[in-house]
Amino acid sequence: MIDSHCHLDHEKFQGDLEETVARARAAGVERFLAIGTGEGPPHLEAGLRLAERFDGFFATVGVHPHDASKAVAETFARLRGLAKHPMVVAFGEIGLDYHYDFSPRDVQASVFIQQLEIAREAALPIVIHTREAWADTVRVLREHWNGGGIMHCFTGDVAQAREALDLGFHLAFGGVITFPKSDETRAAARMVPDDRLLVETDAPYLAPAPHRGKRNEPSFLAETVRKLAEVRGAEPARIAEITTRNFERLCLAGRSGYTEESDEQR
Repeated sequence: MIDSHCHLDHEKFQGDLEETVARARAAGVERFLAIGTGEGPPHLEAGLRLAERFDGFFATVGVHPHDASKAVAETFARLRGLAKHPMVVAFGEIGLDYHYDFSPRDVQASVFIQQLEIAREAALPIVIHTREAWADTVRVLREHWNGGGIMHCFTGDVAQAREALDLGFHLAFGGVITFPKSDETRAAARMVPDDRLLVETDAPYLAPAPHRGKRNEPSFLAETVRKLAEVRGAEPARIAEITTRNFERLCLAGRSGYTEESDEQR
């Protein structure tokens, strides 16, 4: 399995990070995408520090919409440089968040659009965060992006899933799919084509049942895979296989050591 979105730089892992990674590997998680938004500018290397420390880790860079008001000209210059790092395989998480409005909405939109430009220059897929801002997020993407990427922690319905798929995105499902009231999201997960499906934890957030309410961690990814398999009428091993292959094709294709031939031999 590949955890396509985790925040292991979070303070909740400071006391047992090594053990957390070991538990994940024991549970079958072979690779991790460490999201590099951290605490926001000027600290932009959170994901890279993990990728340089642990085998099997890759990183993103970006400014989360919560931290958009911290971004200055130097931030974007630094992101352009970091996006060229060989361990950076995606740009994000970026987008819009109208639930908390920690940054003004016009600032969020401006920073979002500027980062789309940097991701385009770097030829990186993007990782989208959108909360209570679906219509505006889709509008910005239609106007400023055509490169595909990942809809992180997708919790929408079938109509929103179709919109995301039409834009060329993969949909990443996490612990929310195991929640009792997530029927609409499970319906969406049922109709996503095999080649657009991903799984994630968003650790330390949104732990799946039966761990709900606890600190989430990558070893819990197996619970999400099991539920997704149940929803789609497939075996968990099949879900693990296709989501791993999809991540490799989206984020690792063209990088050292990865070819379509080696993928087919897995």
